[in-house]
Amino acid sequence: MATDLVPLRAVGPSFRAMDPWGLTSTALLACVLFLIFISLWNQGFKKGKLPPGPTPLPFIGNILQLDFKNMTKTFSQLAETYGPIYTLYFGTQRVVVLHGYNIVKEALIDQGDIFMARGDVPIFEELAKGKGVIFSHGERWKQIRRFSLMTLRNFGMGKRSIEERVQEEAQNLMEELRKTNGHPTDPTFILGCAPCNVICSILFRDRFKYNDKKFLYLMKLLNENFHLFNKPWTQIYNFLPAFREYLPGTHKTIFKNIEEIKNFISERVKEHQKILDPHNPQDYLDCFLSKMQQEKDNPQSEFDLENLKMTGVDLFSAGTETTSSTLRYGLLLILKHPEVQAKIHEEIDRVIGHNRVASIKDRQDMPYMDAVVHEVQRFVDLVPLNLPHAVTKDIQFQQYVLPKGTTIFPLLSPVLYDSKEFPNADQFDPQHFLDKNGKFKKSDYFMPFSIGKRSCLGEGLARMELFLFLTSILQNFTLKPVGDPNEISMKTNNVGFTNVPPRYQLCFVPH
Repeated sequence: MATDLVPLRAVGPSFRAMDPWGLTSTALLACVLFLIFISLWNQGFKKGKLPPGPTPLPFIGNILQLDFKNMTKTFSQLAETYGPIYTLYFGTQRVVVLHGYNIVKEALIDQGDIFMARGDVPIFEELAKGKGVIFSHGERWKQIRRFSLMTLRNFGMGKRSIEERVQEEAQNLMEELRKTNGHPTDPTFILGCAPCNVICSILFRDRFKYNDKKFLYLMKLLNENFHLFNKPWTQIYNFLPAFREYLPGTHKTIFKNIEEIKNFISERVKEHQKILDPHNPQDYLDCFLSKMQQEKDNPQSEFDLENLKMTGVDLFSAGTETTSSTLRYGLLLILKHPEVQAKIHEEIDRVIGHNRVASIKDRQDMPYMDAVVHEVQRFVDLVPLNLPHAVTKDIQFQQYVLPKGTTIFPLLSPVLYDSKEFPNADQFDPQHFLDKNGKFKKSDYFMPFSIGKRSCLGEGLARMELFLFLTSILQNFTLKPVGDPNEISMKTNNVGFTNVPPRYQLCFVPH
């Protein structure tokens, strides 16, 4: 007997580890949890509270049904099954998707006060930590956005003073393009420098030479982040933030780049603090620092150094890369459609000629150029998913109830590509914005800057830049493709939260 017990004791621990009862218990527990999850999920929908949607899996939600290389396509396919409003789960986060003009307008305009909160995007929450103007919330967002709109307006957004800055930068851009001597050129960094310099002049009354090493380094950081935000691993970080420790280091590079941009803004803030004259502010930083002094004894004030730095990063980043990317897409589309370039040249020669600088008032006499700029923005669909919103309270929306805090994705792509409003919407055609008499035709469906209370803060500036920069380029140059224009491709491998233009070369031949 004793001899029989020895081997049993020796193998006891490994024998217990292989005990099937332990495995069975785990499997049963997992099944029970899964059934409870499905039961609760079904109950929520059967009560008619939430919009319909595909059945989520525990912990990971619906992410297996998403194509991270083309989120827009995935969302449109789901809309074909579930209609213009449906529910998805990004991990454990509930998201309601709005697909189409009518329902986006109903949410962001008709009930804009309730849909004006910023939805949770984990990577941006980690970056901004609730500071700044784009990803802040509540009273902080209201105070900083109201102040920013007023300050930019006082500094001439949509008026003469900022127009002069854009015109001056347009001339600097022309000088840089002339230096290419008509040789094949990648326009990425040159077209990034121009809108960045406009933002720099507004933020800290400064501009850089196009060959300035620090300037080029900042351009590199902004461009790299714009690409990284669209990588599949970044999307997975957003949808499964609990697993971020196990993901590749894409998000760490983004954080590092933003920190360097923030340090650049901080240096400018310190310089401004030393010479600040609160009675004579010269730029946005001066205005913000003066506001901080005015409200230093107000405990409810949101004007502090951290909010200033993050707002600076927001304006600097958003005001540079989005306009730059649209310009690059615009030149590529004009290259691909030589008949469009010919019509632009004819209109510029007739209205402006070659001896004066284009101005924003020329837009009213240049319906074709205005239509081209609008069609570029519509067609490139730069931010197809829009930035997420959230509801500020429980709301009855159509036949559903959306609980307070629900993240809302009011998609822009289905509106910009609405086939009834824009026949042959998948084709680049400036006629989408022209009537039968060749006059410019507005469209309520044109919303590349979104709509409502969270629409793009810099819309007026961006529209001015796009018109003046593109008009100036076509006034001074003929764009020549490198190779067959019929082979130019608009495709990009990065279609996530933003559409990133492909890299290409072209020749700027003096016109």
